[in-house]
Amino acid sequence: MSDAGFSPELIDTTTPHPARMYDYYLGGKDNYEADQRAARRVLDALPGIRETARGNRDFMHRAVRTVVAEHGIRQIIDIGTGIPTSPNTHEVARGVRSDVRVVYADNDPIVATYADAKLTHSGDAGFVLADIRDPQGILDHPVTRQLIDFDQPVALMLLAVLHFLRDDENPAGIVASLTASLPAGSCLILSHGSPDFGGGSAVNKATGVYNRESTVSARIRSYEEVLPFFAGFELLDPGLVQVPLWRPDGALPGADALPRYMAYAGVGVK
Repeated sequence: MSDAGFSPELIDTTTPHPARMYDYYLGGKDNYEADQRAARRVLDALPGIRETARGNRDFMHRAVRTVVAEHGIRQIIDIGTGIPTSPNTHEVARGVRSDVRVVYADNDPIVATYADAKLTHSGDAGFVLADIRDPQGILDHPVTRQLIDFDQPVALMLLAVLHFLRDDENPAGIVASLTASLPAGSCLILSHGSPDFGGGSAVNKATGVYNRESTVSARIRSYEEVLPFFAGFELLDPGLVQVPLWRPDGALPGADALPRYMAYAGVGVK
């Protein structure tokens, strides 16, 4: 089930898109020359972006398993899903419980082309071509309404997406709009790039690549700026922490490697 229909004119492979750049960081093949050039410039400035991307994926796996297994979540809305990379959200969730329903949303038409093959072919999963800047459009979309029962707890996933919203786009207001319809017991799974782990001028160079060349602007935020996104939610232990430190299930990065993970992550319960 998907809303993958779009005009071919919407596809632009000449302008870097963050979803395809992220795919490049992860070692994927679903990206284009423009994405690769921009991604390499980011990597030149911040080589740790690869570890951050991989750490973010690993956090997704742990967080999804946690909300399904420990908090009874049976339905998930994953906004800014990006190029599908297995295991995807529905695959991780259904590894715990087979009846979890998932709605994916992304604003890249190229992501939409992969939706039927990689995201929505298994049933009880849908895709919505939409932008996080229109939160009500995502929540009210027929695909969302068909799969999600807003009288029951929902997990809302906002992984590495809010740092592509400028302050004047009111990211806190967008999060509040998305979470207002969620009943008690719902969960917010969120990660966000941050300058708190060092890098200084290198961070500025990397965000400058996005701001000059890609389809979006980048605005990474401090701990004090990310924490308010969880308003109305109680953070699960260990709170809002660096991505590999959220309930690790394997060896932790060493002290020298840890600063390369330049993002916070957390899970809250409404």
